[in-house]
Amino acid sequence: MKKITRLILLSALFITFWQGIISLFDVPPYLLPTPLAVWQRLMTQADLLFMHAKITLLEILLGLVLGFLFGLSSALLLTLSRKISAFLMPLLVISQAIPVFAIAPLLVLWLGYGMASKITMAILIIYFPVTAACYDGLRNTPKPWLQLAQTLRISPAAMLLKVRLPAALPALASGLRIAVSIAPIGAIVGEWVGSSEGLGYLMLQANARMQIDLMFAALFLLLLMALCLYFIVDKLLRKALPWVSYVH
Repeated sequence: MKKITRLILLSALFITFWQGIISLFDVPPYLLPTPLAVWQRLMTQADLLFMHAKITLLEILLGLVLGFLFGLSSALLLTLSRKISAFLMPLLVISQAIPVFAIAPLLVLWLGYGMASKITMAILIIYFPVTAACYDGLRNTPKPWLQLAQTLRISPAAMLLKVRLPAALPALASGLRIAVSIAPIGAIVGEWVGSSEGLGYLMLQANARMQIDLMFAALFLLLLMALCLYFIVDKLLRKALPWVSYVH
């Protein structure tokens, strides 16, 4: 409840500041529309906006789930074998030297203008931060836990699944938070590069036609989706990991 109240207050302050800038400097509507104009566009073209928003939301969710699963699987592989870690870790580091945005046109060329290229873009943006967070959590298992497991002589697989993985849950939660925060970036960038639907596509079309209020309305919906996803994940994490202090 407190978070919602703070969010409402911040939104009210932001809208007041937004309107104040327009009134003070007499900003023309083709540069910055008024909050009222954006709200009217939201109401009059709600069907169009929500049609494109559903596509973008689906891309974000699929990219989020697949990217997190790939990141977690990679972290488990890196922890399970030093040989695999020695081989994969340099590849992961090298992959981050290539700007992900630079390969977006290639993804569109290879995978087409459909959802596949946008989902792949979201996965690529999510993958390394999630892998790094999960891998750090798996490596930093408390020593008493490991010593107790060694005393009980459990197998390496059981060590990983029953000791290291539970100990890494806080890091997994951090990785999931990172993924939720940056997943929309991948989907929108993919839509900007090449798409025929989605909020990113709608924003480009609105910008080309000087419908700045429509572009801001699409941006507002994107922001609303990102915030809702974050708060939903945060709520689920607090319920799933009540003993982790920083989740609260």
